[in-house]
Amino acid sequence: MINDFISLIYPKICAACGKSLFKNEDCICTYCRFHLPKTNYHLTNENPIEKLFWGRVNIYSAAAFYNFGKGGKVQQLIHQLKYKGQKEVGITVGKLYGYELKRCEKFKTIDTIIPVPLHPKKKKKRGYNQSELFAEGLASSLKIPTDFKTLYRAKESSTQTKKSRFSRWENVESIFQLKDKERLKGKHILLVDDVITTGATLEACAQALQQIPDVKVSIATIAYANN
Repeated sequence: MINDFISLIYPKICAACGKSLFKNEDCICTYCRFHLPKTNYHLTNENPIEKLFWGRVNIYSAAAFYNFGKGGKVQQLIHQLKYKGQKEVGITVGKLYGYELKRCEKFKTIDTIIPVPLHPKKKKKRGYNQSELFAEGLASSLKIPTDFKTLYRAKESSTQTKKSRFSRWENVESIFQLKDKERLKGKHILLVDDVITTGATLEACAQALQQIPDVKVSIATIAYANN
């Protein structure tokens, strides 16, 4: 009864469409779970995200859960996660995508999941790293450990929003470093982030990770912004 009363005053709403959630729904309504625009790139070889990295960095496989459209529900979902403190969005989406990746051969050999790190100052200001939350959700479904310490951001960079492709690369070049890289020797790493646009940040992270002997790097993101 108390929960019902609280719901009347502070109704729980879907992070994607803004409509009220039913009792059995959490964070994202059932309609949005089934109708948000999925890429299904994890089922396709030489998909558009994999092609982004051709000639730039060696990536074993790459995919994104959703297509990101300006003004769309996926943008709203990401906004709620990054700027409105709705941490459960990252974990929920990670779990949902993990269930799909679990059935894909290319992702069955993953040994550990590493999120794109935030600089400590930015993480302190926001209170969390949204990519870590996504990683936690993936790890829950895939039954694979996460690693939040090996890859770190050594320098603070400005926001990537509205930067050109080359400017994005300049902004993140050489800012990612590794600790105890021998520990991941020969491992297949799943590098994860919230949104991929030009791939500059993920490329910089992958190049750092490839200092690890015999490493294999794959990529998974919540969304792909093809613009």
